Amino acid sequence: MKFLDIIYNGLVRENPTFVLMLGMCPTLGTTGSAMTGMSMGLTTMGVLICSNMSVSAIKSVVPAAVRIPVYIVLIATFVSVLQMLLAAYLPSLNATLGIFIPLIVVNCILLGRAEAFASRHGIIDSAADGIGIGLGFTVALTLIGSVRELLGTGRLFGAEIYPESYGSLLFILAPGAFIVLGLLMALFNRFKNR
Repeated sequence: MKFLDIIYNGLVRENPTFVLMLGMCPTLGTTGSAMTGMSMGLTTMGVLICSNMSVSAIKSVVPAAVRIPVYIVLIATFVSVLQMLLAAYLPSLNATLGIFIPLIVVNCILLGRAEAFASRHGIIDSAADGIGIGLGFTVALTLIGSVRELLGTGRLFGAEIYPESYGSLLFILAPGAFIVLGLLMALFNRFKNR
């Protein structure tokens, strides 16, 4: 597979949010603003790239009977390192994302890509898959967060677009996440299927 084809696959054909509908907990929980959506997507992408490359590197020495626990330990290691780095260098982001950082360990996107792709391909292709799926996830979360923030507060990445009094609280609350996700998923699939 070509590097760019693998990335395109993660962005469009197998977009984890709009096509595969994976990782819905962070998708709905961290997209109250564009910045938190983008931050969650980027942190997940970093773990995904590292875990995919590691799984690909050790796939020939891991017995089939213990491959899933090994993959989970690898993912948990990268998440722990990420959380320590965030706590040390970006404490406000660490506080904002809160419990969703440790929950990356059980995000089905990571284990799914380790099992479905990284365990069957080389390190470079596995890195490309991590980049593609990670970018797809990041773009989806940023887009959902942008729409929710704009419609709910009149802001976009914190910059005021229109007065907050014109915003709708519904879009900042949990029901707004479901509404925006559904509408964006419909739009994505309409354009994808053309």
